[in-house]
Amino acid sequence: ICLILTGCIKQGEKEILKEFQNKVNNANSYYLSGNMELVNNEDVYTYDISVSYQKDDYYKIELTNVINDHKQVILRNEEGVYIVTPSLNNS
Repeated sequence: ICLILTGCIKQGEKEILKEFQNKVNNANSYYLSGNMELVNNEDVYTYDISVSYQKDDYYKIELTNVINDHKQVILRNEEGVYIVTPSLNNS
């Protein structure tokens, strides 16, 4: 069955990638989440990241350190760009 289904696909890799890029470029909003590993000499820092984007370049990025659960938020709205550290009650 897998061979039959893969044989029926009419789009190639380039067409699928182009279609995906068009959808992302024309999106009004999107949400992404993932993990980031930052290596600094021998130290390794791991973060959970979530990104929310809305048309007109409004976004919110949340970075959470996996080890100590410290969070930073980067926010862009019509008033400007803000970096907020809730654990320090600081912006």
